[in-house]
Amino acid sequence: MSLMPTPLTNQLLIALPALADGNFARSVTLVCQHDDDGAMGIMVNKASEYTLGDVLGQMGLEAHDPAMAAQIVLAGGPVHPERGFVLHDGGMRWDSSLQVSEALFLTTSRDILEAMAKGEGPAHAIVALGCAGWGQGQLEHELTENDWLTAPVDAELLFALPLEARWQAAAGRIGVDFAHLADYAGHA
Repeated sequence: MSLMPTPLTNQLLIALPALADGNFARSVTLVCQHDDDGAMGIMVNKASEYTLGDVLGQMGLEAHDPAMAAQIVLAGGPVHPERGFVLHDGGMRWDSSLQVSEALFLTTSRDILEAMAKGEGPAHAIVALGCAGWGQGQLEHELTENDWLTAPVDAELLFALPLEARWQAAAGRIGVDFAHLADYAGHA
């Protein structure tokens, strides 16, 4: 039995300028799962110090394509920084995948990286180390505290835009220009 997705699954969380938490300042996080127990997501705009070639090498794999080997691996969040997460299109044909939306999946099993190394992976994929997690009710509370904006996700933002452009671009998707916002939020 699968739970119906909540409104925050497959949404972007965009950190407001006033969010001071060093892990999440100016971050854009895709919520991959959200239910009564909490939420899990992947930050999609912060580079790690590793390339995909580094990660594949640690697994004893070699990338067939130098451009793919040079792809930056994202810092997906402070939880499980040793674990790899692959956000991708192309279905759930891997050993351990979570369906985020009709067209977007999160896979944590080695088989997808093996396929990517051979050039047989999904058409679009980003690899992240670590994830973001929120306990029961925590994300809902943070939303009421004006820590985050929410916006719909799109493939261009996830797979095409440069990392440094994603924070402003995600906010722009809902008509917000951070250059015109003060670094504080008020409560009515």
